Amino acid sequence: MNREIYPKLTLVGAGPGDVELITVKGLNALKTANVVLYDALVNKELLNFAPNDALKIYVGKRNHHHAYTQEQINTLIVDFAFTYGHVVRLKGGDSFVFGRGQEEINYAKTFNIETAVVPGISSSIGVPALSGIPVTHRGASESFWVITGTTKENKLSKDVLLAAKTNATVVILMGLAKLEEITEVFKSAGKENTAIALIQNGSLSNQKIALGTIETIVEIAEQGSIKAPAIIIIGEVVKQHDDFPLALTNLNYLFN
Repeated sequence: MNREIYPKLTLVGAGPGDVELITVKGLNALKTANVVLYDALVNKELLNFAPNDALKIYVGKRNHHHAYTQEQINTLIVDFAFTYGHVVRLKGGDSFVFGRGQEEINYAKTFNIETAVVPGISSSIGVPALSGIPVTHRGASESFWVITGTTKENKLSKDVLLAAKTNATVVILMGLAKLEEITEVFKSAGKENTAIALIQNGSLSNQKIALGTIETIVEIAEQGSIKAPAIIIIGEVVKQHDDFPLALTNLNYLFN
């Protein structure tokens, strides 16, 4: 006798990469999944928490190379929910921070599929914190901006121009390919001496950190072969990193 199928979608934020940074609630959702649709930045070790017989399908997007389009992912969610039951959509960081999570929720709801959201630790906050950089700090920054570095038209977000005029901490995700363009924006705002950090593979054992100023960071990134995925942190708070003074005197120095 076939079991009755209850269609459900749960968005689970997997955190910035370290397996232990997913929430308990996120793990519990994985343990009841019939299907897991996971993204590129998800640590694959997390798939071990799903049942052995659960379908595990990669639907990631990296550098404009997509396993599936967003429209196809939406369709997969609905088809799998009606065919298998509980679909866990596992996303890096938090599903609602440039994760298109609400689009997937809205689409599922049009088919009367039950939905739930388990927030995750966004790399925009978690990765700087793990590296000793607070996004706010008394006397240095009263607020922070989180901006996508690249829009769907593959252009630099106009919000970067606005953010460069503030004293806020600026965290830019998916912006490494536009680092030179970003630094030019901040130079135009008179911020060439502002501290900046690039963190590649944040929270993982192969993490790399480049520290410098707006004036020097492009050269440092090239010398250190900093590559995506990496986040950019700009502002006075970067000076809280223990090694920032050394970084100013040694452009070839990278920190793990």
